[in-house]
Amino acid sequence: KFEIKDVSQVIDFLGMMGDAVDNIPGLPGVGEKTAKKLLAEYGNMEGLLENAHLVKGKLGEKIQAHKEQGILSKRLATILLDAPVEIDEPSLAVKKFDTEKVQALFEELEFRNLAKRLLGQSEMPKKAETSDSNTSQKTNPNDGQMGLFDIDLEDTPPAPSYQTIDDLKTNYTLIESSEQRAALLEQLLQQQSVCFDTETTSLNPLKADIIGMSFSYQKNEAYYVHIIEGQEQAVVNEFKGFFEHTEIEKIAQNLKYDYKVLAKYGVHIKAPIFDTMLAHYLLEPDQRHNMDVLAQNYLNYSPISIETLIGKKGKNQLSMRQAPLKQLYPYACEDADITFQLKEIFNRKLEGSITYEVFKKIEMPLIPVLSAMEMEGIKIDIDALADFSKELEQKIVKLNDNVQELAEIPFNLASPKQLGQILFEHMKLVDKPKKTKTGQYSTSEDTLQKLKGKHAIIDDILEFRQLQKLKSTYVDTLPELADSDSHRIHTTYQQAVAATGRLSSVNPNLQNIPIRSEKGREVRKAFVPRNENFTLLAADYSQIELRLMAHLSQDEGMLSAFQNGEDIHASTAAKVYQVELEKVSKEQRSHAKMVNFGIIYGISAFGLAQRLGIKRSEAKEIIDNYFMQYPKVKDYMDLSIEQAREKGFVETIMGRKRMLNDINSRNAVVRGYAERNAINAPIQGSAADIIKLAMIHVYEIFQEQDFKSKMLLQVHDELVFDVHKSEVDILKSLIKDKMEQAVSLSVPLEVEVGQGLNWLEAH
Repeated sequence: KFEIKDVSQVIDFLGMMGDAVDNIPGLPGVGEKTAKKLLAEYGNMEGLLENAHLVKGKLGEKIQAHKEQGILSKRLATILLDAPVEIDEPSLAVKKFDTEKVQALFEELEFRNLAKRLLGQSEMPKKAETSDSNTSQKTNPNDGQMGLFDIDLEDTPPAPSYQTIDDLKTNYTLIESSEQRAALLEQLLQQQSVCFDTETTSLNPLKADIIGMSFSYQKNEAYYVHIIEGQEQAVVNEFKGFFEHTEIEKIAQNLKYDYKVLAKYGVHIKAPIFDTMLAHYLLEPDQRHNMDVLAQNYLNYSPISIETLIGKKGKNQLSMRQAPLKQLYPYACEDADITFQLKEIFNRKLEGSITYEVFKKIEMPLIPVLSAMEMEGIKIDIDALADFSKELEQKIVKLNDNVQELAEIPFNLASPKQLGQILFEHMKLVDKPKKTKTGQYSTSEDTLQKLKGKHAIIDDILEFRQLQKLKSTYVDTLPELADSDSHRIHTTYQQAVAATGRLSSVNPNLQNIPIRSEKGREVRKAFVPRNENFTLLAADYSQIELRLMAHLSQDEGMLSAFQNGEDIHASTAAKVYQVELEKVSKEQRSHAKMVNFGIIYGISAFGLAQRLGIKRSEAKEIIDNYFMQYPKVKDYMDLSIEQAREKGFVETIMGRKRMLNDINSRNAVVRGYAERNAINAPIQGSAADIIKLAMIHVYEIFQEQDFKSKMLLQVHDELVFDVHKSEVDILKSLIKDKMEQAVSLSVPLEVEVGQGLNWLEAH
């Protein structure tokens, strides 16, 4: 069925494909057929993620953008085999139960369905009775006793039963005439809260035409405004007063999409707003947030499938404009109705909690900010990328030739399987090479890095992979994603993906553009201002995570270093290596920098030893010295883990929660991962909250003072702007001030601002 070589690959198969029933998200764009192909090619999830840059097209881009989701999906699909369960086999025997006691218990707990299934007779059928004897007996297939792998269909719990539109009495109204629209608008303007949704011709809001709008302000009631082609602007204008009303709450699921759709028609949704997707993201950051799943989980309701409306994906699938109106309007009304009901539930859960402040003061105000950035986009120099692509191709061909010559046997360097055979069977670089779960030789970057110095071929292979990934993922792909007229890239920022609160970027993922290598930096050179009257400005938080560690731990040594404006890495090196600050060597500072950032992520002596290329004992000594010099950092780490064990979550300084359900796991690997998150999530999440607040404050000033300049990108701790040359001086100061004053910490936040003719120069 799965077309796999080993049963262990079922885990990878399910992890790639996902499973809605078990809440396994899977990899976007990977279904059963694609999962089979990827498994055949790469062996397992790890092999796929290591070589994601080799997967062509949008699928490869999606996989690269969702690597963490892939790792999580495989973990969710894995059945743990070390559960601490001591089995007393005789106690598992199915025996008669006390009907009266069970009935009383079921009534108390309101287990109606279970009572109906179990108590339909005065006692359990005789076939469920077993002997009390400790003697093992063989099963007679005809005596009613079930074998280990038999299934009693009568006793099998039914699949979850959800209500559908056919089970409810709904009042969904189709609005077609101008008179009907006017009457609806009059009703909308009298409400305190209204849920809305837009129906369009495309998933890309920048290319989508609106074909209708649905509204709901009461449970099981909704209205669908049908828009005839050619009348889009006129009909949207009729509802401008509602969307821009500053007292009526506008509710939506994934509101940013609708915001951008309506902005195309000159309508800008004004607060107050409520996005159910983001509300659920704050409540359950590790769960799925799409409307169908939310409806099933919170309303016991299964919405109308899009496939029943337009058919399955493929050449015969209809567009939304082609969908029969008789089927379209209930579908659209249902979306608004469900979202309205979900809002009531999520609002109750959020109200009164500190998380509600994150929702109101960060996530909701951020929607118009991100919408504006996505619509604005950033210009790329397509000719420069074309020239760079040719340069990379020549280098890649040369490296491939070098590798083939060193291997002395022709092979496909892009094939991990063939490469493993060359390195470990033909060249025998290692006596006992590491293998993947599928029995294939590991040729991951980590594996190859450990082989550096063993043979010249390794350096060429690593560089080949680096350049090939750079070329396929960015240099050749970015021009294809740019608008053909404006040459602008319009990325999409995802607010509800990273559990830490950080934004992620897709189509394309601009946050992964390499900066460390010389060739990687060349890609940033291709990001340019809109024209000769503008320049790019980049504002970057300096060591924000270390400053947050100082604030959270209140360690006197770390606080003092930042408050006195010292070089924190040199200061750390001086303390750890017990030398004077002026005598700290470059190597010592480099090691201290690695320790500073490694500690935030819960690095071990083993991990530090690998990164620094030193003995494990030396790494342990460095870490021990670090904690001696910064004792409250260790106290903070221990306290974070302890509180996470008690509460099941940790919080950022703003109150964003990171759930840690595995913090008390008996599995040491799983528990260790959760413990590292307990240390890092408050820091990384607080950094995310801070830059989001800064974006909101900067955007508001830009709007108030009507600057010609625009905010374009958010990449980790950096903001990139397209600044009119006449506004450079004032905005350098203003942006720096707004970012540094976003929150008040025990240590100053510092922002470095640069400008240039391209992103690389500005950074």
